[in-house]
Amino acid sequence: MIRVELRLLLIRRRTWVSVLMLATLPVIVAVFLKISGVGSKPVGPAFLAEVVRNGTWFPVAALALVLPLFLPVAVLLLAGEAIAGEANAGTLRYLVIRPVGRGRLLAAKMISIIAYLLIAVSAVTSTAFTVGWGLFGLAPIQPLSGTGPPFSLPEAAARIGLSALFVAASMLGIAGCGLFLSTIASTPLAATLGALGILVTAGVLDQLPSAEIIQPYLPTHYWMAFVDLFREPVPWSGMKHGLILEGGYGTAMLVLARIVFATRDITS
Repeated sequence: MIRVELRLLLIRRRTWVSVLMLATLPVIVAVFLKISGVGSKPVGPAFLAEVVRNGTWFPVAALALVLPLFLPVAVLLLAGEAIAGEANAGTLRYLVIRPVGRGRLLAAKMISIIAYLLIAVSAVTSTAFTVGWGLFGLAPIQPLSGTGPPFSLPEAAARIGLSALFVAASMLGIAGCGLFLSTIASTPLAATLGALGILVTAGVLDQLPSAEIIQPYLPTHYWMAFVDLFREPVPWSGMKHGLILEGGYGTAMLVLARIVFATRDITS
């Protein structure tokens, strides 16, 4: 079942179209940065202001660009289609009559989503690294904390790789929500829109001072914690809490999806 889902993921055109779109966005930004020469004026996070002076920062900036919206939307489209898409296409009944439990089917779908996440963040990171190298050059990077020696290129590459893995793991909670809604929605669009509603609500609450008490429990709260990897010493608490939170959300949503899907009457 896992092999089948992974094969379907890899042969679908929309998989590679969405990955291409995710990888293209940072390229467009890099070209405009090169043309305009922006970089001398601090805009946004500190590493964004350093991109033009040092292309080693560009993979970090690219992850920050796709993380708030584009990557979650791509993941939710895949998760929302996982079960609801099969039902809408009339193929779900043939899947569940095979000698494979519904729980294993859900697990295979989740593994397929995780594989997509790894492909997407790898494409974004490697493309941004190549573009940053070609347009801005590579050099050791100074820690964001302003203390300690610069990170050498191999050390910076290792931290960028860990950042990509953290960004992929940060999508587990919202992916679990999409998969759960896919088991109860009649169409992929309904499941995706429902999960997008959760995403937008969490993002808005995460910016409201009055919602401070619940912000550490929102799935979007620790998404940018990977930036801490570029401080010296590294404050691990944000990433640790983020991984625990995303793992908890992902597991809880998968369990709920299993409970709902186990009792669902499959008619299509």
